[in-house]
Amino acid sequence: MKKLIIYSLAIVLIFSLAVACKKKPKEVPPPPPQVQEQPKVEKVEPPVVQEPQLTEEELFLQKSLDQINREKPLGTVYFDYDKALIRDDARGTLDGNAGWLKKFKTVKILLEGHCDERGTEEYNLALGEKRAKAAQDYLLSSGIAGDRMKIISYGKSQPVNPGHDESAWQMNRRAQFLVIEK
Repeated sequence: MKKLIIYSLAIVLIFSLAVACKKKPKEVPPPPPQVQEQPKVEKVEPPVVQEPQLTEEELFLQKSLDQINREKPLGTVYFDYDKALIRDDARGTLDGNAGWLKKFKTVKILLEGHCDERGTEEYNLALGEKRAKAAQDYLLSSGIAGDRMKIISYGKSQPVNPGHDESAWQMNRRAQFLVIEK
């Protein structure tokens, strides 16, 4: 019986040693957390609010008289020396002015008659008035109402070119247009 106990103890001891010496399994690190795909969020652009498109007339009415006159919507016409007759090259300008005035039916204008420096002040004032009147008559014949136009003569008092030669004088012999009311 002693032998049996010794053998039993030996088997238990060997079995205990075998279990104690058994290799421990390697600890496997946990897998990295899986990257969750974020749901694709489409960028939603805020709706583009279209500014209401203003008509040409609405844009015109927003401008001041100074702004309008700086833009020079009405062309200047030029005259021959000592004459108040509308030249052929001025007809296109006056037709364009009439078209613009027909588009903006409430506009009132001032027609300014000008002369070059030659001649007396009285003579040039009279000639400047005839030039403004000739331009006015042309616009009247084109269908522009007379109550939309006023005339004034500045004679030689407001030259655009202060020179004393033919090229300067030609620029000063003119009828120009100024918007005075919208």
